[in-house]
Amino acid sequence: MPPAARILIVEDEAAIADTLLYALRGEGFVAEHVTLGGAGLVAHRGQPFDLVVLDLGLPDMSGFDVLRQLRAMPGGGGEVPVIFLTARGEEIDRVLGLELGADDYVVKPFSPREVAARVRAILRRGGGRNGGEAGTAATAAIAHGPWRRQPAALRIDYHGVALDLTRYEFRLLDLLLSHPGRVFSREQIMAQVWEQALDTSDRTIDAHVKTLRAKLRAVRGEDDPIRTHRGVGYSVAA
Repeated sequence: MPPAARILIVEDEAAIADTLLYALRGEGFVAEHVTLGGAGLVAHRGQPFDLVVLDLGLPDMSGFDVLRQLRAMPGGGGEVPVIFLTARGEEIDRVLGLELGADDYVVKPFSPREVAARVRAILRRGGGRNGGEAGTAATAAIAHGPWRRQPAALRIDYHGVALDLTRYEFRLLDLLLSHPGRVFSREQIMAQVWEQALDTSDRTIDAHVKTLRAKLRAVRGEDDPIRTHRGVGYSVAA
């Protein structure tokens, strides 16, 4: 039997942390709690966790800053999935969190059992920023045009450069590349990329397309291979 997943809660409100600890431990997870962002970074650096539940408003630093430092950790430590907890539900905060690489976003007040369900759904799709299935059954490298896909290695090269993709960026781009020129509707993208993710919205897809475009421009600034089909969805130029 595989060991229980280790969950780190970074939350300064003891009452909230206690309910989350109870819910997560009741689901069989090994859950630990710290009250400061700096302490969470130290704990994860010492022994990386399988998932971090991160409050946005911490006493010593913002959750956004904690996430930035997590993502910059070397040696795979920055690949941990992150769920934001926040009392702020404004769209700009949600989009910024997703663009920084958060996997989910929960607005207070919330049900601890709902958070536990979100944790389980993310871990079921695969740990690490590039974990989970890639939306294709292919295992060999597939090359067409400037692209080279290696689904088994969870890697996509663009003009010979390996792209540094989050899990959902990989799944989204791999889906579009599976049929160049085909328009995938938002409903198809949600079903095949996010699967059972809760509270996934059109804005979530748009935010991930935006970050993908930025990474592609960093390789070849004059190209924009992702096509927007307004009111329908997205495709990759054939």
